[in-house]
Amino acid sequence: RLYTKGVPSRRPSLSPLADKKVKMSQPEKSAKSGSQKVRLYTKGVPSRRPSLSPLADKKVKMSQPEKSAKSGSQKVRLYTKGVVLGYKRGLRNQHENTSLVRIQGVGARSDTGFYLGKRVAFVYRAHTKKPAVLKRQRSPNKVRVVWGKVVRSHGNNGVVRVQFRKNLPGQAIGAAVRVMLYPSRV
Repeated sequence: RLYTKGVPSRRPSLSPLADKKVKMSQPEKSAKSGSQKVRLYTKGVPSRRPSLSPLADKKVKMSQPEKSAKSGSQKVRLYTKGVVLGYKRGLRNQHENTSLVRIQGVGARSDTGFYLGKRVAFVYRAHTKKPAVLKRQRSPNKVRVVWGKVVRSHGNNGVVRVQFRKNLPGQAIGAAVRVMLYPSRV
């Protein structure tokens, strides 16, 4: 019988020898029947062990700046992405008037100084249509925005405290927010 180790590879191999089978020099004897078994091992076969990272097998496509149809210029994103971690809290009480936000690319308390005073927008979709928030979109739509501002840092890992005009709902925890690059303090 022939045995192969692992599973056949799904992705194309970079090595020319990756799909060739190599025969082991010493055949193994079976304990039950006494006949010899030859094992064939395949090079370049991924292991059966599942990856610890959920993004390990996914291909990441780098986004290109979009070009607007009218002027041919590239659109510029005027905000930094952030994620709502939860509310400011103690051991037993949480204070919903202050939300904790992790800003992308900020990993230390010293990096948060630039973002103090910056505006933060939590953009979400509602069930009913209302007149548009933005002036360039005149037709009613379902997009709503809750505005807030970065008031101070929180801890030593680059998390900031944000106070919104209306307290964020519980569904906002884990959701994305936009940290605007204005008002400028430079």
